[in-house]
Amino acid sequence: MTINGIDVSSYQSETYSTSGLSFVFVKATESTNYVNPKQTAQAKRARDTGLVVGFYHFLHPGNVQAQAEYFVSKCASVAGDILVCDWEPTSSGTPSNADKDAFLKAVKKLRPDHRVILYCDVARWTGVDKTSYCGDGLWIADPNHPAGKPAVEHEWLFHQYSSANNLDRNVGNFTGKAALAAWAKGGIPQPAPGTPATEEDDMAISADDLKKIALAVESYKGTNETHDVYWYQRQTKAQVDALAAKVDKLQAQTLTDDQIAKIANAVASSPTLANKIADTIAARLKD
Repeated sequence: MTINGIDVSSYQSETYSTSGLSFVFVKATESTNYVNPKQTAQAKRARDTGLVVGFYHFLHPGNVQAQAEYFVSKCASVAGDILVCDWEPTSSGTPSNADKDAFLKAVKKLRPDHRVILYCDVARWTGVDKTSYCGDGLWIADPNHPAGKPAVEHEWLFHQYSSANNLDRNVGNFTGKAALAAWAKGGIPQPAPGTPATEEDDMAISADDLKKIALAVESYKGTNETHDVYWYQRQTKAQVDALAAKVDKLQAQTLTDDQIAKIANAVASSPTLANKIADTIAARLKD
């Protein structure tokens, strides 16, 4: 199942149609000297109709750190927005594979609580890319194949399948807008209000388990880039916050080593969150 979206820049109106859409990507910046003058209005248009919003930076060769800083300082993003590196030929040359990788990592370091993904076409991904690094996910441009069936083997999140009538059309590889919004915020959908809690939702955590988790989180600090956390990045910040809250409601309950490892890995998907949750747990255990 897929969902529909578009991407817009200064070439499109601020009052584009949002009918049938779940998401919109807005061009924010280019190099270190251009800001889309319509980005705020275009993003507001999407937000006003409840769409998930993303912003992209048109990457130029060189000065990668400066471009990353320019992007995050100039784009009109808020919490839960997706940030994108647009990797393609430019008027000043083509950014290298190393430029692409460095930009993605720089933006992630500057905005660790945002999803940071890569946009490129099939030819660049299959013929130029050398590392298969795409940050938190791949947005692939392939107008030669049907929507949702791009010609890549790598797992993809978004497929730009058409640029007809001066409007880029995309599909997202998500079960619905709520699933995309939850992923963009760092997790998976939570039960709707009024939904009966499952046995796992009510699971209490013992003091001993929390000590193990705190130690496990500490052990992962600083190793995020080398540790495989792709699956765990689907966990929610809300779930992690709830874990800390349960310290106040300790009951006898034993977690398996595997469960503890998964929780630690979920927390480790964000270095900032890892430090926060480890410190929170440690502080509450001292009370």
